[in-house]
Amino acid sequence: MSKRDYYEILEVTRTVTDGELKSCYRKLAMKWHPDRNPGNGEAEIRFKEINEAYDVLKDPQKRAAYDRFGHAAFENGGGGGPGFGADFASTFSDIFDDLFGMAGGGRRGGARGSGRERGADLRYNMEITLEEAYAGKEATIRLPTSVTCEGCSGTGAKPGTQPTSCRTCGGSGRIRHAQGFFTLERTCPACQGRGQVIEDPCPACAGAGRVTKERTLQVAIPAGVEDGTRIRLGNEGEAGTRGGPPGDLYIFLSIAPHEFFQRDGADLFCRVPISMVTAAIGGSIEVPTIDGGKTKVKVPEGTQTGKRFRLTAKGMPVLRTRNTGDMYVQVVVETPQNLTRRQRELLAEFDKECSKDTHPEANGFFSRVKDFFAGEAE
Repeated sequence: MSKRDYYEILEVTRTVTDGELKSCYRKLAMKWHPDRNPGNGEAEIRFKEINEAYDVLKDPQKRAAYDRFGHAAFENGGGGGPGFGADFASTFSDIFDDLFGMAGGGRRGGARGSGRERGADLRYNMEITLEEAYAGKEATIRLPTSVTCEGCSGTGAKPGTQPTSCRTCGGSGRIRHAQGFFTLERTCPACQGRGQVIEDPCPACAGAGRVTKERTLQVAIPAGVEDGTRIRLGNEGEAGTRGGPPGDLYIFLSIAPHEFFQRDGADLFCRVPISMVTAAIGGSIEVPTIDGGKTKVKVPEGTQTGKRFRLTAKGMPVLRTRNTGDMYVQVVVETPQNLTRRQRELLAEFDKECSKDTHPEANGFFSRVKDFFAGEAE
């Protein structure tokens, strides 16, 4: 039975941001949690599927591998692992807190107590041409994202004021609760775990500490990138809340199909049709190269369809090295079409002059066929 698509399981599209992904995961995990659906076998299966999908898609490297290879990226020890992996506890801790309003040991209390939270990572898909992948380029991208509010410098408080420590939790962001032998913690309802409250919010950002703007960034695409290459721009993601550090921006490259070339690693392949006459008596052909130039390829007498000619160092550069791949020209002998009467006469005369040496492969094949049937008849 084939596995369901991870994006389908989490009810999101492939362009979903990390923040949106986490939000959808929380909703689905709460909906299908076994404790909320006692005795429901389907809920247990759905809950495991949801956690497996989120465990892969929340990690930028695993997500990139899944986008390129699908479930095959995690088969035969490829990583990712289904169900409850080693980092399941960290994945599930937010949901546990949302479900029951409690968490053990105050693992995140220090981070929340400061009120500063890291911004979400962003993903940007970019398509480039094979020529651009060969030469590299400086690309300009525009993307709407959350940036730190200039009015309050990210604090969320009105200029001239500051957030104050939460009186309910004393600034820790957590409230301890003794229950029997256990001491449990829950998120402070007054400050939502931030440890601080804003009594006079900034009018520009309504207390969020960040606003949405379109940013323009310059991205250097190095020569030799391949389809699926990921470029990370540190601190170019969404701004953090309350002055927290920004997330990162991940640019995923895809290379558009080329009219003439097919790529395999650093090597390029080009399929070139040649005339029957050129193949028979030899000659030269002119083929394009990826750098925008042309080069001549000598075709020897008697060349057959499928013959490959190697052009050294005419392929793609190898990323971050001085090495360059090769270019392979594969010729295909084209059979003449739409012949005139005179052309037919000339070919008929040529056929009369042919001998076994003119078409050695054809004559050898039919000779073996004749011997085969003769042996069958005996």
